[in-house]
Amino acid sequence: MKKILLVLCLFFFTVKIYAQQFSQYNTGSLYDSFENPSQRAFIPDSSKKFASNFLIPNINFNFFLSGDAQASLKSRVFDNKYDNSALLINQGRVNLVNLNANVYFVMLKMFSSFNGDTEWGFSWQAKAEGQGVITDESIAALNGTQSFTSGNTYNNIFNNNYYYQTYHQISVTYREKVFKQLSIGFKLSALLGIQYQKLDITNSKATFDAANDTVGLGLKGIYHNSYVPGHFTTHDYLPTLRNPGASISMGATYRTEDSFIIQGNIKDLGFIHWSSLSRVYNFDNSANIKGLSTPQREDSVYNKVYNVIHGGNFTQGSFTTPVDGRAELSINKSLWLDDDRMFKYSPTLVASKELFYPGFVGALVNPIQYEKYILTLTTSYDDLKTFNLGVQFYDENTKLGVFYRQR
Repeated sequence: MKKILLVLCLFFFTVKIYAQQFSQYNTGSLYDSFENPSQRAFIPDSSKKFASNFLIPNINFNFFLSGDAQASLKSRVFDNKYDNSALLINQGRVNLVNLNANVYFVMLKMFSSFNGDTEWGFSWQAKAEGQGVITDESIAALNGTQSFTSGNTYNNIFNNNYYYQTYHQISVTYREKVFKQLSIGFKLSALLGIQYQKLDITNSKATFDAANDTVGLGLKGIYHNSYVPGHFTTHDYLPTLRNPGASISMGATYRTEDSFIIQGNIKDLGFIHWSSLSRVYNFDNSANIKGLSTPQREDSVYNKVYNVIHGGNFTQGSFTTPVDGRAELSINKSLWLDDDRMFKYSPTLVASKELFYPGFVGALVNPIQYEKYILTLTTSYDDLKTFNLGVQFYDENTKLGVFYRQR
């Protein structure tokens, strides 16, 4: 596959998926304590003074696509052809794309006080965030002209939009038990932007010519692109001060008299200020794309669309974007399942709302613990009407876990 399908292919190679982030709630893991700053990473009298991931990365990745295009892209990846039977032309159908990645390179916690139950932490992570809307017609056009009536002019069938940003996050955390029932925590972060893109096509027009295997395409919209010196290479993933930013996370955990644990978090409330050498393109251009039935059709479409978008007038200057902050609320209750207190069940109900975007997720986490071994069943449902079911096995001795999910 070439450039257009490169990111979409990641859908089939998921390392960890969205529902798994909730399965770490109330586990006392390092990941849990950095993502939920009021959560403890140490147990007094039984933990060492330091805890670390020993530079072994903790990787969470999800790429999600919903809509009619799923069958088309799967057949293209596995069968080397497009099955467009599910696509509906000129009916306003769209496909929703969501991307999230979170990689912790360094996690270090220090337990500094038995009396105050105080913890300090340091972490370095890299994150990627993205969302988009792709029309059915945009996918169908990658397979030639057969889905369209030759000679007809189609309006606004390519009104796609997306945003994507990546950045480093270097953080200091502080957590303290204020009194027996209440703990608070903070995470202060410096953000170092890597790349930002945002495309919004507001008007489009297309006329297909089956006899000549071409399409006349017109696009109008706006495109934001952060500055990268030269062509983007792997070297550009390294931290720099070119695109500075900052964020804060804060949380509180309260244990009621009947042993319910209520936790609230504001996560990653922050912004990135992109370089003054960044560009914003206002485009209103057209192009004639040839060879829609040739093996090179995907590259032909990509190159022509790229030229249309970058061929308009542009302004050079900095701009500021929010990161994908979230507000979360959870409630937990632990129950012993036997008289010998060998098996413990600790269900957690979680609600998560994106602060700057419409996303919302509700999850129910069901861990059963035997000594140092935890088996967790996690279910979640989101605003895209997607139900996820996941199972995780976690070993507290080695801090290793295995996760499986079914959507």
